[in-house]
Parts: sequence; structure tokens; C-alpha cells
Amino acid sequence: MNIIQKLFRKKEETIRSAAKTPKKDKPKTKVAAERIGELGEYKVNIQLDQFPANYKHLSDLMLENKKTRSGYSQIDHVLLTPYGLFVIETKNYAGEIKGDKQDKQWTVNKRYKMRNPFHQNYAHVEAIKSNINSDSPHSFISVISFTRRAIFSINPELRKMQSNNLCVYDTELTEFITRKIQVTKIQNERPAYKDEEIEEIYASLKKANVTDDSIREKHKQALKSYSSTEAKCEVCQTKVSQKVKQFCLTNKKFKGKVYCFEHQKTL
Repeated sequence: MNIIQKLFRKKEETIRSAAKTPKKDKPKTKVAAERIGELGEYKVNIQLDQFPANYKHLSDLMLENKKTRSGYSQIDHVLLTPYGLFVIETKNYAGEIKGDKQDKQWTVNKRYKMRNPFHQNYAHVEAIKSNINSDSPHSFISVISFTRRAIFSINPELRKMQSNNLCVYDTELTEFITRKIQVTKIQNERPAYKDEEIEEIYASLKKANVTDDSIREKHKQALKSYSSTEAKCEVCQTKVSQKVKQFCLTNKKFKGKVYCFEHQKTL
């Protein structure tokens, strides 16, 4: 077992252990979802840190974007390489993921609808473009990374190296980026960016990154307000959060219905 797999296993054991003993003020489902999200971010971070020193990696990047409802775009990961800028959006949905690049929405388990993640990442790419200066033509690769809890039923083209829109599992992210770079090297005589340009882009994005906690919280609330639709427990009609709603709709056990935490335990 290689070092990355060992680290993943150790982190998974720690997170699973923590998920079994949640804090009193949070339902177990919410804690579990947060822990799974943390695991996904950890896996991506540790893989991106393995690339050469002249590659630059930024995580949880928030940039101004006047075209969005909140006025900002929050980007999970950006990997800056001489052969392209990889913009990575992470997802932790469980179940069958179905969709194509041009679809407005994708589906999870043929029930729950999610915004097409490539459309979401397009806005991220545009935000990055508006915050960097480069004499070279822009070369972006949009990557959507799912945990292994997902099962892909997507257009096979989104898994091919010829595409600049790739859908991958988090554990294979390094492999896909490496293969994409190799293909790009074959197709192009010169790198898209010089090392000095990578440094300049990295510095520009780091400077533009919004770190103010109050602004980040307002952005978060704006997204919640936009995406929220009232959801109630099927049994007691108690209102539930969007995370609980998502958990129920992506879990085959609940057959497309929503239940509060207490009534989930009775099924």
C-alpha cells in the first residue's frame, strides 16, 4: 500500500470515529455529511500537494464575481501548471450521478436534482480570468471530483483525456491530471505558461482571495437563500434543513421521501 493510500485510510478511520460521537448540538446526519466533506477535501489537497514545486495549488479560493447572485465565486481548488490551469469542484453526493456537459441539471439516484457542476465551474473559471493578467492564451481544464460514494452514469466523453471537462473520482485525481498533462505535452510543442507566469498568476489569485469571515458568511447565506426550498418531514411535517433533505433524497432507504432525524431512525 503506497503512502497516499495509507494517509487516506488513517484519515478515514479518524473521521469515521468522530462521526460516531457527534456533538450534542448537531444531528448525526449533519455531522456525518460534514465529516465526509472534510475527507473529500483532504484527499484532494494531499494529491495536489504531490505535484512538482513549479506547480502551484490554491484551496478554498473566494473571488469577486459580479455575475453571480452573491457577488462572489468560491472555488474549491485551483492547480496552476505550465500545461493548463485546473479548476476543481468537489462533490460528496452518494448514489448514481447522471448528466452531460450541456444539461441544465444533473440527477442523483434519478430523484434529486443538482445544478450541472460544469456550469458552476464555468462561473469559477470566469472569476479567475477576471483576476489574472497573462500574455498567454488562457488554458483551463474544468474538473469535477466526486467521492467513491457516487456511481457515474455520465457521458463517457467526460472521462476522456481529449476533453477539457473531466469528471473523476477523488482517489484518481492525480492520475487524471497527470494523464491530461501528458496528452497536452504531445499535442503542443510548448507549455501554455512559463514558470514566471505561473508565479504571477498564483500571486494575483492569492492577493484577490477574500479572507474576511463576514463576507464569506454573507456569501454562504446568499447561496442558502437562493437554493432553499421548504422541506418537511413526511411523518410529522417538521421543517428540515437542506442537508437533511439532500441526505434523504439521495438515500434509497427513504424512497424519495424526506424525514426528520427522529423519524429516520424509525424506518
